[in-house]
Amino acid sequence: MKKVLVVCLLLLIVACSQEKELGNMVVQGKIKGLKKGTLYLQKMRDTVVVSLDSIRLFGEDTFTLTDNITSSEMYFLNLDQNQSTLSFFGEEGTITINDQIEKFGVAPLIEGSSNQKILEDYKEVAKKFQGKQLDLLAANLQAQKDNDLETSQSLRKQAEKQRLKKYIYTINFALNHADTEAAAYITLTELVNANIKYLDSINNSLSEKVQQSYYGKKLADFVSTIKETEK
Repeated sequence: MKKVLVVCLLLLIVACSQEKELGNMVVQGKIKGLKKGTLYLQKMRDTVVVSLDSIRLFGEDTFTLTDNITSSEMYFLNLDQNQSTLSFFGEEGTITINDQIEKFGVAPLIEGSSNQKILEDYKEVAKKFQGKQLDLLAANLQAQKDNDLETSQSLRKQAEKQRLKKYIYTINFALNHADTEAAAYITLTELVNANIKYLDSINNSLSEKVQQSYYGKKLADFVSTIKETEK
């Protein structure tokens, strides 16, 4: 009986000492200030978020998570003790993510994902359009409060111009980055109400690789569905 227990213990020690088998995407990094918790690597499947890997951290703030990825798509890091979720564009290779526990997911430093860099470039400009629209909205609310109808009407026109500028910028950005999965993702998340001719143009401009990707196929299905409903 003692021999059996010894053998079982040895097998358990060997199993625990073995390194985790890594997939073709490795997500590593550091969450400054993290004392303990479980960090989950997740992604969306249909309307459900599924966990792909996890790591329990005790007294350490560094982590390594992994998954086998077939095409670039959005992933999430979710910390069980934190309400916030960190999102990033996953792709094959090693992705390094550094963040801090106090503002988890707000402004992480993400390296190693070309699609993530493209998405960040888009968001940086889109944020400026959004900021301008919010300023105009606030000014319009004040004009309405002051019963200044002329100013209110002018501000609404300016806001509509800003909305149109962002709309055009997003279309051109997707067309100019048609060889990336980020272009298909941005189209699906930012241009769902766009005219079908623009959606069709972006869809047809995608490279063959992107067309075969997860978001490329979803965009093709989306465009096909719209065309069917408009017949």
